[in-house]
Amino acid sequence: MANSKLRRQIAWQAARLMYDRQESEYYRAKMKAARICCKGWVKPKDLPSNAEIREEIQHMARMLEGETNDQRLFEMRIEALRVMRVLAQFRTRLIGSVLTGHIRSGSDIDLHVFCDSLESVTGILDSHGFNYEIERKRVVKDGERQVYEHVHIKDRFEVELTVYPTSKASFVFKSSITGKPIERASEAQLIPLMQNFYPDVDIEAAIEESEEKIDPFQLFYALLLPLENVKQNPQYHPEGDALYHSLQVYDLACHANPWDEEFLLAALLHDVGKGIDPYDHVDAGVDAICDFVSDRTLWLVKHHMLAHKIFDQTIGARKRKRLQENENYEDLVLLGRCDREGRKQGIETTELEAALEYIRTIGHQWA
Repeated sequence: MANSKLRRQIAWQAARLMYDRQESEYYRAKMKAARICCKGWVKPKDLPSNAEIREEIQHMARMLEGETNDQRLFEMRIEALRVMRVLAQFRTRLIGSVLTGHIRSGSDIDLHVFCDSLESVTGILDSHGFNYEIERKRVVKDGERQVYEHVHIKDRFEVELTVYPTSKASFVFKSSITGKPIERASEAQLIPLMQNFYPDVDIEAAIEESEEKIDPFQLFYALLLPLENVKQNPQYHPEGDALYHSLQVYDLACHANPWDEEFLLAALLHDVGKGIDPYDHVDAGVDAICDFVSDRTLWLVKHHMLAHKIFDQTIGARKRKRLQENENYEDLVLLGRCDREGRKQGIETTELEAALEYIRTIGHQWA
């Protein structure tokens, strides 16, 4: 096989592994791809560079996602600027795929933050209402054991902050694989880049618009949490409160369709209206979520009570026929089945935060 052809095949296979999130590091992806393509040892000169793999990933993203990929890249860069401004005092730098433009399904925004106190960073995030988690990784590098502190911001796009001491602010970070300096940009460097890529866009206006956008999952959490205090008729809901019921329905839905973001949202949100208007929970729930979910999710929530009439055979023939004409009819029946079965006492369920995070994650993967 010609070296150039083999190199391209390995680059494509490595890109596929990374695009599908089977691998996250270029070195591991290219070595695994080489084993797939060659079934044996490969000469180092036949291995593609990281840049070649990045180009293949970007080509896949454009081919599979079309213009949505370019729009998402723009929105992620705007979000990066917004967060960088919030953390400006920590000399924040953007790195990774959002800077280079090689994003793919599931990509997050990677920022370096320089501060001697993690609490100072989280204090700023708290004051701006960010939802985040802290992670500490122990890594052995150059024979030394080091602890890396990461802050994972949960918002419209996932943002990973890596917190370094202020003494590292001018340090030249190099790739552990290639040994080359890692590309990074400050706010002052990123804005001209944005203006060059998007000459017809008002960058400042886009940042202001981004600040006003609501993270749907924060809204879902705020709507779902009060259901814990909504007690239900024990004749129909012996399991107890409405949140416990909703999480049971979600778990059943997740077992049936684990990768269907819209269906899982419908299962989790189907009774949110009970915390708003218990006398008309369907319309109340639909009004609360209509601007933040897909038409399919909204349709399922809006009609979920009719699914019970289908099972009870109390629905009129014409109404049933109208439902059957909708392409989501079978999903409605499945949701109704989950709703009826999710009424058991004493069983363990997924935690609310974990359920929302799972749905957010699969949504990013297929966005």
